[in-house]
Amino acid sequence: MRTKNSIRNMAVTLVMNFITIIAGFIAQKIFLNLLGSEYLGLNGLFTNVVSMLGIVELGLGSAIIYHLYKPIAEKDINTIKSLMQFYKKSYHLIALVVFMLGLILIPFLPLFVKDVTVSININLAYFLFVIDIVFSYLLSYKRSILYANEQNYIINIIHIFYTIFLNVFQLSLLYVTKNYYIYLVIKIIMRIAENVVITKVANKKYSYLKEKNIKELEDNLKEDIYKKIKALFFHKIGTFIVLGTDNIIISKFLGIITVGLYSNYAMIFSALQTLISQTLTALTPSIGSLLIEKNEKKNFDIFKKVRFLNFVVVLISSTALLLMMDIIIKVWIGKEYILPPLVLIVLIVNFYQSITRTSYSVFKEADGVFYEDRYVPLIESTINVIASIILVKLFGLAGVFMGTIMSSLILWGYSYPKFVYKKIFKRTYREYIKETLGYLLLFIITMWMALYLSNQIMIEHVVLAFCYKLTLSVLIPIIMIVVVFHHSDYLKYLKEIVKSKK
Repeated sequence: MRTKNSIRNMAVTLVMNFITIIAGFIAQKIFLNLLGSEYLGLNGLFTNVVSMLGIVELGLGSAIIYHLYKPIAEKDINTIKSLMQFYKKSYHLIALVVFMLGLILIPFLPLFVKDVTVSININLAYFLFVIDIVFSYLLSYKRSILYANEQNYIINIIHIFYTIFLNVFQLSLLYVTKNYYIYLVIKIIMRIAENVVITKVANKKYSYLKEKNIKELEDNLKEDIYKKIKALFFHKIGTFIVLGTDNIIISKFLGIITVGLYSNYAMIFSALQTLISQTLTALTPSIGSLLIEKNEKKNFDIFKKVRFLNFVVVLISSTALLLMMDIIIKVWIGKEYILPPLVLIVLIVNFYQSITRTSYSVFKEADGVFYEDRYVPLIESTINVIASIILVKLFGLAGVFMGTIMSSLILWGYSYPKFVYKKIFKRTYREYIKETLGYLLLFIITMWMALYLSNQIMIEHVVLAFCYKLTLSVLIPIIMIVVVFHHSDYLKYLKEIVKSKK
């Protein structure tokens, strides 16, 4: 059942992300044509600012889901109801706090927004972003019961319809009215509709969630949740500062137009990142129930296979981004939106290190390792901000992401070897260093070979150039993987996955 759920969750997640990516590309092209780069920059900036408000959530969702694994396995309905009731009350309080903090930030918006000439009320547009995130907390808590029961494929199917309807309504009204406010209001309405549907599905599948005879959550469970929330608070802050401040720093030092230019690249990288990471993250509930069994050898074997699969996908994706990004941008929105080669290279390196973390994060979260490394995100985020501000002055846009890469070294050098390899799998640091550097070396050699071979033949025709580079993007990584891993069990595992899809 666990394997079946994992495959189903991964398959639906893959389809959902593919549809989301296609819809996103079309929507961004139309949005850019109708409103321009400055509005696109504001969209990216306000998304970052409201994501800062998400810190208030404190990682409560992750803590609750982790605590649901055991009562679900034991069919302890009373504990499940108590946890869900606690979750509901907490999220309502969080929604109120987020709303208040969102209002408090309004006077400080001029500090983030630089050189804006659009003829809209910036404060009103930002307020609509705040309302959107508030409703996401008010109505979304019942997602957790589906997720913990390894049924996140249901959430993803609903999200597919949400994505399609959202983009159709938003862009249709934007085309007719050219009104940015209506564009944002439609998003709020569709957000509410999606969460209402998910709530109704959860209530139908688990009717006991509607019962009124709910006991207060036991003190020992509350204490453990609070302990994990305290740790997850640091993780939330760290995640926001590392991932959520890029547009703020770019807007402050390089201007809102540069935010708009980067947003096109960010959309492509984010789409691939979401496609890969969410597909692997779909395994978290299954891994959570697997880790309860405490079979370290079996757990480590699964981890190695997941990490190898993670690397293969990232290697092919990174090669494709390196060789084809300029062509994609040129065909999609125009050659005037192409960024310098240094920016692309740095973005790809950052993409590699952030996506290859997914396999570690999935096991770490499934095992409930939140408290042990609670201070690591603070160190990472501090390094990120300081390094990004210094390097943006030296290298421009590329410097922002150089700072992100530098800050990630604290995870690769400390957190993952200690709290994943050592704690969960009881493995040595030597094994970790050997395998991590081995993967990194293979990545660097593959990137160099792909770039070298790509530059040997220059093709002017766009379609032919696209086909040639696409072929290289697939063949070179696959050849390198076969050469390096032909004697290992990894290729056998990969073949089994391919055969199972037929």
